[in-house]
Amino acid sequence: MNIDNLVLYRNFQYEDLLRRLCGIFRGEAEGRISTAPPDFYNAAHELVDLAGTYGFEGNLWHCFLALCLANNENAYSTGCEIVGRVEGSLNDLMLHDCVILKQLFDLTPALVDEEVPIASALTDYHPPRVVSRVFNKRIRDRILELSVALEKAENGEQFKDIVTQFYKEFGVGKFGLNKAFNVKEGPDGRAVIEPITRVEHIRLSDIVGYERQKHQLIENTEAFLAGVPANNVLLFGDAGTGKSSSVKAIVNEYYDRGLRIIEVYKHQFRLLSDILEQVKDRNYRFLIYMDDLSFEESELEYKYLKAILEGGLGRRPDNVLIYATSNRRHLVRENFRDKEEADEELHRRDTVQEKLSLSARFGVTIYFGSPDKKLFKKIVKALADRNGITLPEEELYAEANIWELEHGGLSGRTASQFIIHLQALEAKKKAE
Repeated sequence: MNIDNLVLYRNFQYEDLLRRLCGIFRGEAEGRISTAPPDFYNAAHELVDLAGTYGFEGNLWHCFLALCLANNENAYSTGCEIVGRVEGSLNDLMLHDCVILKQLFDLTPALVDEEVPIASALTDYHPPRVVSRVFNKRIRDRILELSVALEKAENGEQFKDIVTQFYKEFGVGKFGLNKAFNVKEGPDGRAVIEPITRVEHIRLSDIVGYERQKHQLIENTEAFLAGVPANNVLLFGDAGTGKSSSVKAIVNEYYDRGLRIIEVYKHQFRLLSDILEQVKDRNYRFLIYMDDLSFEESELEYKYLKAILEGGLGRRPDNVLIYATSNRRHLVRENFRDKEEADEELHRRDTVQEKLSLSARFGVTIYFGSPDKKLFKKIVKALADRNGITLPEEELYAEANIWELEHGGLSGRTASQFIIHLQALEAKKKAE
């Protein structure tokens, strides 16, 4: 039993810790260790730290191994993500590795330093708080379930089936275990895609009104997930009307069907080609999300976006769409002189068309207008009921009207801020 004999599973995220623990436990199993070596305590410290980071409990050794499997991107795991078992020789190689991995699971640390049962505490660990700082609760719980299931596997074949099912349901690596990502530029100038660990848990049902807009977004997204032609989407309109919330909600709705979102800012548009190169061969569907998109005359980053949307030599991958939000219908700022001052440019019509062509490359445009008084009251009432606000309706609407006049007018955002204000007042009264 040696992890150097693994074929598919290499370059583990925590490989140094894995090797040290394997050496300690293997030596114990072979009777070469009677008391815990000094490195065991360092390794135990790292395991407990990981438990706090990922929200693990129970057998930390098994949780750690399950995490290693869930995070390891290799030819088999990436082939199985979302689609399930693959055919061909990879299955034989996977079975070979699973026999070794099962042997690792069967190692149970029983080391005791004098009278202190350190090792037994690690195999039945109870944290003060079961909260993951890295994964949402669903993924954290599923990794714990994976560790328990793998512990019960009777042979390498069963072990392989359990891991394969996990990859089918949840995927593998950062794209499998997270739904949202942002981008930073690495030292080599390439795009580094990093998980966003805290994503707002908003659903489409939480957005009051705008049913036609939500239907358009759902229709396009479901076509995309089904693998049929779908359009890039521009959500534009008044501030605070739910454009960004709708995009976040659509990812929460379809995450379990393999939908992922990568947020890109306009100063990062030159990294778009590299981002697409990194995600094009994965089994997920990616939304490149651009929030509050608009360009001033002097900003030329929109040319990178135009090439990706349509018109560049490289073809946009079939598993990628662009969803953008903006307060402007035409994303590049226009001036009257573009249309009227003939002395500034000979072919002024070309200037106008250059600026209009960016928004024209979004196949679906969805308008979010400010709510009227009736819809605003409906939004306020729905949010009040959802958050346990008990003011009488007439008083609630009267206070809401005063609030919106003083805080930016009629919008879903204003209504939400008003409800937060009421919650703060109620909390203050209770404290008194």
